Amino acid sequence: MSPVFIFAMGKLTLFSRFTLALAALLPLPVFTVHAQANAAAYAVADSTTGYLLDSANAQKKLQVGSLTKVATAMVVLDWAESSGQELSQMATISPAAAALNAGGGVGFAAGDQCSLRDLLYAALLQSDNTAAQTLADHVGQALRRPEMKTAPGTIFVTQMNALARRQGMTTTLFLNPHGLDSLEKKLPYSTAGDLVRLASYAMNNSAFRFYVSQKERKITFTTATGEPSSYLLRNTNELVGVDDIDGVKTGQTRRAGPCLMVSVARTPESRQEGEKHIITPRRINVVVLGSPNRFEVTRELMARGWQRYDTWAAAGRPLEPERPKKRRR
Repeated sequence: MSPVFIFAMGKLTLFSRFTLALAALLPLPVFTVHAQANAAAYAVADSTTGYLLDSANAQKKLQVGSLTKVATAMVVLDWAESSGQELSQMATISPAAAALNAGGGVGFAAGDQCSLRDLLYAALLQSDNTAAQTLADHVGQALRRPEMKTAPGTIFVTQMNALARRQGMTTTLFLNPHGLDSLEKKLPYSTAGDLVRLASYAMNNSAFRFYVSQKERKITFTTATGEPSSYLLRNTNELVGVDDIDGVKTGQTRRAGPCLMVSVARTPESRQEGEKHIITPRRINVVVLGSPNRFEVTRELMARGWQRYDTWAAAGRPLEPERPKKRRR
């Protein structure tokens, strides 16, 4: 069995013996083998602490497709919150951004105008590449200082990588806001272990949670000729609403294969400790990379994740292995 990692207080820690001890308390279901055989990598983690409940190849560098757009959305939302900017402001689709969908997605054309809010919906629900690039161009321009010669989109991607470093995603490199890996001289990459960190950060944001929990959303925009237009988005994440799953995002390119990030919460745990009433959130995140059966595998991992979560919680949610006491001489 491969070593297990956890992250807590911004540090990644090898955590194999104790996790194996916990796992030994559980029956090993058949689907564990199934998941390992049907995914290039996966990770299941507690959203609050980052404790890694289950994984395979969690630190392997892989292409992750449109899971990249989760980072894109969070840079936009963080910028809007920190700068007091409204998501109702309009952004203009550039010719370069319009070319990214090549007849797919919403069908934005160069010169169309759409609000940042509806572009976020388009990028997250229907994985629209043009929407993601337009968000990057618009916010990158807002972040661009007069003396800068760097393109707005490049400035935005720098912010994406800065966000990754702040979240301890040390094995991640974003090269664009949409996740396409056929347009770059070198390949973007991340890992299942890094992406569960990103899922935790994103799902802690109430606005983001609302976006990705929608099965459908009608957006409006203005065409280049000034005509009003609308489009009904349909979430590409088939598991939204299944087993209380309320996010997060699909991804797929030829190099990445089918990928999926999901999140699900249970009713918070409530207990009394003396005069204190303790409420503990319960949410786990699952990332599956390179799986032709991503939805089936993810549901199996989610079920196993909750089994392991219950055992871990019953043990007091330890984040480090118990060390033997030194004998006194």
